[in-house]
Amino acid sequence: MKKARIACVQMDCILGDPAYNVGQIVDHISRAGSASADLVIFPECAITGYCYESLEEASRFAEAIDGPSLQAIAAACLRAGVHAVAGFIERDGSAFYNAAMLVGPGGLVGSYRKVHLPYLGVDRFLTPGDRPFAVFDLPFGRVGINICYDASFPEASRVLKLLGAQLIALPTNWPPGAWRTPKFTISSRANENHVYFAAVDRVGTERGWRFIGNSKVIDYNGDTIAEAGAEKEEVLVVELDLQSADDNKSVFVPGKHEVDRIGDRRPEFYGLVSKALGAPLKKAGD
Repeated sequence: MKKARIACVQMDCILGDPAYNVGQIVDHISRAGSASADLVIFPECAITGYCYESLEEASRFAEAIDGPSLQAIAAACLRAGVHAVAGFIERDGSAFYNAAMLVGPGGLVGSYRKVHLPYLGVDRFLTPGDRPFAVFDLPFGRVGINICYDASFPEASRVLKLLGAQLIALPTNWPPGAWRTPKFTISSRANENHVYFAAVDRVGTERGWRFIGNSKVIDYNGDTIAEAGAEKEEVLVVELDLQSADDNKSVFVPGKHEVDRIGDRRPEFYGLVSKALGAPLKKAGD
């Protein structure tokens, strides 16, 4: 299978102006199609913006998954022959989620709702994701989605890897205090799971919050393939051999230094990881 061509769009957006933001997304999808991209990834809440001060304010710009933003993006994906991941605030009945839609030439492929919510921006008012992690089998490879703060929890990436992900897309909105995540965390997530990682941040300022850019694409060894700057809009275009992420064994010195970070797992010792806080623990000898 040929290499997958991935476009990571580090962009600014306008708070509370989905029509403008979707217009920018559609333009980028068109350009990505002209560059023969297979997948275009946009930042967290790229459609709606992020720094809302109440659920009432944010809810005015939230959409159902099949809303007008999806229709416009799906039409653009059809014209360009690409898939796209774009962040937005999803309304589902009386609940509101920080979500990402995955759209292809045939329309909606799937979506993801952010599981881990920090006390920051609109996440202060939203409902945590309520669906299991999932991997989407696309024509060019298997893609899982996390959003921003999810990357701080190693279990999120690990589950996607165990489900077969070759690439994890991470739409994100990193404020200055999150600088360690692009510097350290996402490289560790890629390395420990032997999976490609594409973290796509935004730039610009909303209500005094400056977003730090530094979008990155990491290979399954944890090495940086491409990295954007901190201040300006930028598009990273990379070609990835996604199938190579399935070969989990790393051979550094044949017969002397070989590791398999998936095959060498010992899950029988990890039970504590899945226990809820406050749950009784089984001690040695019990």
